Amino acid sequence: MENEMSYGNDYNYIPATSIASGLGLEVQPDVYCHTIQIVNICLVGDSKSTDFVLVDAGMPESADEIISVTENRFGAGSRPRAILLTHGHFDHVGAIIELVNHWKIPVYAHELELPFLTGKMSYPEPDPSVEGGMIAKLSMLFPNEPIDLGPHVQPLPNDGTVPHMPGFRWIHTPGHTPGHVSFFRDADRTLLAGDAFVTVKQESLYKVLAQEPEISGPPRYFTPDWDSAWASVRKLEELQPAVAVTGHGLPMAGTLLADNLRKLVNEFDRIAIPDFGKYVPDRKQ
Repeated sequence: MENEMSYGNDYNYIPATSIASGLGLEVQPDVYCHTIQIVNICLVGDSKSTDFVLVDAGMPESADEIISVTENRFGAGSRPRAILLTHGHFDHVGAIIELVNHWKIPVYAHELELPFLTGKMSYPEPDPSVEGGMIAKLSMLFPNEPIDLGPHVQPLPNDGTVPHMPGFRWIHTPGHTPGHVSFFRDADRTLLAGDAFVTVKQESLYKVLAQEPEISGPPRYFTPDWDSAWASVRKLEELQPAVAVTGHGLPMAGTLLADNLRKLVNEFDRIAIPDFGKYVPDRKQ
């Protein structure tokens, strides 16, 4: 099995962290968010059941931590039914090969994301020239070569359902990547947004370290399509989520989420789209 899968040659441990690293929060009785250095994973399912999934797969070399968090919540030897990916950037698939080998489970992602997960295509290079802080400047060091999960990754169902996540539906939210998806449960308006928007200014080293809450667009240094990113945020705001877990930053809920998400939609060109960078639309150049 191991021989069928591989990371890109540039996949290495990234020495970046935040005060939230290692923090776990029960966002809903069946939705548990855990921070791995600077990125969030989610365990979705009743903690008293063996029927649960992992959403996203953390940073490089974080498999042992993810397995430990999983067993602490669901019991020794427990394993999710599947790994669901919002997208395939390095900080969301960093431990995925070790986890698939350990648990022997399938991976699901949007069909437009599969070329980046099967070794066929690299994402556009990160843009260290983009307007932002120190994290943006360091993005040239982030892994960007495609990983190859071979036959272990499958496309999400075309009907919008999410395998092993009853009640949730997937929503195509491109811009940050072509096949980026978010997961939404209509019953309680729980949103797992991935990097469609985030709740920390991900380009700023200070704000990442301090986890200062602030709704922002997707990480600037890794977002090549700002028009699609804006349309995706509009789509998510129309759902009126009650609580949102994003790929970076602390979960946000209630009036704080509603007000800030509405502001992000209305002022996306000012708040999210950088004033300069190689992927910035001409209107901002």
